[in-house]
Amino acid sequence: MALKIIDHGSKEYQQMVELRNEILRKPLGLLLTEEDINADKNNILIGAFEDEKMLGCCMLVKQSGQIVLLRQMAVIFDLQGKGIGRALMQFAENIARDMGYREISMHARKNAAGFYEKMGYRESSNEFTNLTIPHIVMKKYI
Repeated sequence: MALKIIDHGSKEYQQMVELRNEILRKPLGLLLTEEDINADKNNILIGAFEDEKMLGCCMLVKQSGQIVLLRQMAVIFDLQGKGIGRALMQFAENIARDMGYREISMHARKNAAGFYEKMGYRESSNEFTNLTIPHIVMKKYI
């Protein structure tokens, strides 16, 4: 498996949009908007690949000089639990650390909080609803 930063607008980015729609949006009856796609231009886009096929993705969104937000974490349904998410998280943390960030924050879906806890993240908010799904803010100092 190869982990890499991908370019907005590339073939790999198109796979990322499709994966995010399939895993994160369609189950909610939603699709990414043009506004979402345009906002991605400012983010660090990360993908996990086997040959040319994207297996999983996430992105880092700059919040401040010290804090980066992890967003849009998605792994192909059939491959969840096989270490792809863990590899993506470690890669994203290394990128953030190398860029000088000291904290990664996220709005985690409540049903995924256990995965993030195993990765060293801690809850730092009360539960809230976003896009009809329970979420919590989770943070990790890196």
